[in-house]
Amino acid sequence: MSRTAVPDANSTAAAREGIRMSKTRAALAAVAVLTLAGCADLGYYWQSASGHLALMRAARPVPQWLQDPAATDALKAKLALTQRIRRFAVAELGLPDNPSYKAYADLHRPAAVWNVVAAPAHSLTLKTWCFPVAGCVGYRGYYDEAAARAEAATLVAQGLEAAVYPVPAYSTLGWMNWAGGDPLLSTFIGYPEGELARIVFHELAHQVLYVPGDTMFNESFATAVERIGGARWLQTQAGDAARAEYALFDGRRQQFRALTAATRRALSGIYASKEAQAGDWAAVDAQKKAAMEDFRQRYAALRAGWSGPRQGAYDGWVARANNALFGAQAAYDELVPGFEALFEREGRDWPRFYAAVKRLASLPKDERMVALRTGDAVAPAARRQTGEPGQHGRHGGRGA
Repeated sequence: MSRTAVPDANSTAAAREGIRMSKTRAALAAVAVLTLAGCADLGYYWQSASGHLALMRAARPVPQWLQDPAATDALKAKLALTQRIRRFAVAELGLPDNPSYKAYADLHRPAAVWNVVAAPAHSLTLKTWCFPVAGCVGYRGYYDEAAARAEAATLVAQGLEAAVYPVPAYSTLGWMNWAGGDPLLSTFIGYPEGELARIVFHELAHQVLYVPGDTMFNESFATAVERIGGARWLQTQAGDAARAEYALFDGRRQQFRALTAATRRALSGIYASKEAQAGDWAAVDAQKKAAMEDFRQRYAALRAGWSGPRQGAYDGWVARANNALFGAQAAYDELVPGFEALFEREGRDWPRFYAAVKRLASLPKDERMVALRTGDAVAPAARRQTGEPGQHGRHGGRGA
């Protein structure tokens, strides 16, 4: 992605004072993170705090960028678009109206952070790490790619399958809104219009609801919001060219996700097979190898039908594909149909949908997972009003 303009050296005194105050708030935010962290793995938490502080210090309010003669017209157009998207998110999707995504930072690197994920050789269940605010999650983020790869190498030495992947954006869950919120980043500002809208909707959705320790619930909820909201944006706000560009972009993504979902199912079946139950790991490994070879062959056939500059967009993912990457992808996709069905059952009404999701979040983890997977996701609210035991006895009588 091309670099954006450097800060304008002729900024007004008022603008410089605003930046100084933002940096002060950012420094306090970094201290807050370290305070929450305590003494556990202080080196890791220091890189997290200092990395986020550097990101916040790089951010300037969007109006400053729009007035900066050194900023390119293309960047200014994208930044102006993001503010339209931001207003749409509040007015049409009921997402939070706060300081997030009203500033922009050029990071001069290809990713905001690099996530490390790991899983056993015969499972798609991710290793988890526990953090003060986020709870236990199936990834560990680094601002430095080399540090992420070193962590992955350590995990491989422990017998796990590990992977490192770039992350264009992340959410501080609203905790840092007092310090200026989450900025727009150079790592995703160049995305097609529809995808740019989706990423803003996704990250803002995390500020509506976040359940500590349940990555799949959180990411599937945010993905459902981005998909529904993105479709509405394209239908009502975007031009024909933007819709066509997004249709090509998303069409390939859906084809790839269908392929990876089929491979996940195949791998899950192998790891639960009678051979696995009997501890016949040689047979399991042979089946796993065959499934991975089939995945890559089917991807090659899929890719051959594509053309253009993004033809090889998934090549790197496919080359590195392992249990860790398949497990990580499941967190974003697995429960999305359940959330989308819940949105329809709530009359496509955003406040009602968010309220229903919050009621689900109040249930024990296994119950909310079953509710989303079986279509019983509206039952907690209904039963609270009617006393109906529900489709599944294990849900009976539990309200929000």
